[in-house]
Amino acid sequence: MATKTHAYPDVAIPPGEYLAEEIEARGISQKELARRMGRPLNAINEIINGKKSITAETALQFEEVMREIPARFWLNMETDYQLTKALIRKRAEVA
Repeated sequence: MATKTHAYPDVAIPPGEYLAEEIEARGISQKELARRMGRPLNAINEIINGKKSITAETALQFEEVMREIPARFWLNMETDYQLTKALIRKRAEVA
């Protein structure tokens, strides 16, 4: 039986990096985003800095504020980030 190998990135990029770029492009500060979402500023800052995960509820709030970007996009980015981190840790254990 042949085994399939998948190529995964060597670097895990938190979805908050994309969020930071997106709000900058829209001219929205973290404080303004937090206000529009009804969330504490530190929660937004922690997401941007990769210290806090994007939950389904948060993804829906992002979708509401940034209508062109669906909640599923944010959740997929978070899932990819978490999977890549786990794979990097696994590779480090084997090495």
